[in-house]
Amino acid sequence: MGLLDVILGRSKPVRPDLDQLFAVPSAALTLQAAAGFTPTGLGSVCFAGVEGGGFARLQEDVRELLDADTERGGVPVEFSRDAYGYTWLLARHPADDSAALVNDLHAVNTLLQDGGFGPHLLCSLIGFRDPEGRALALVYLYKRGTFYPFAPLPGDAEKRDNQLELQVRGVLGDDLRVEKDLSRWFPVWGAPGL
Repeated sequence: MGLLDVILGRSKPVRPDLDQLFAVPSAALTLQAAAGFTPTGLGSVCFAGVEGGGFARLQEDVRELLDADTERGGVPVEFSRDAYGYTWLLARHPADDSAALVNDLHAVNTLLQDGGFGPHLLCSLIGFRDPEGRALALVYLYKRGTFYPFAPLPGDAEKRDNQLELQVRGVLGDDLRVEKDLSRWFPVWGAPGL
């Protein structure tokens, strides 16, 4: 960072640290012990869609990599597009195998990043539920290298359980790099895997 950046108040962007995703399985144990939330086995990666043959080939490479175990009973990945035009990849694993799920999400992020599409990556999320059926996601912000909890309230209204989100922040503060800026805790309404 140069002197001009300091004077103008610009900061150096945080470099993504995809290895932070590997902390999720141990954080899941903490979350289960402290708040009763267990993994659902669902996780997804969100990225801004890109037109062109290079991106289409990369998307097929991702599908081939993650669908390699379908002959042994694995579930194929699903691609979808949300109302805002973002592309979501949904991966499914047994609920008790969050390590395999995280490996898949890490592989997708890495392939996109190494393929030159890192700036299009937005977030990854891992889904959780508690015995009461409440949903929770741990959302990894690619560009910030941090996590935040997202807890939608049940029902059709797009409302969040802010109290639960803050509780989860406190519970996981030692396990994950939690995003400190609450204004970056973006809602991911209707995200696959939630």
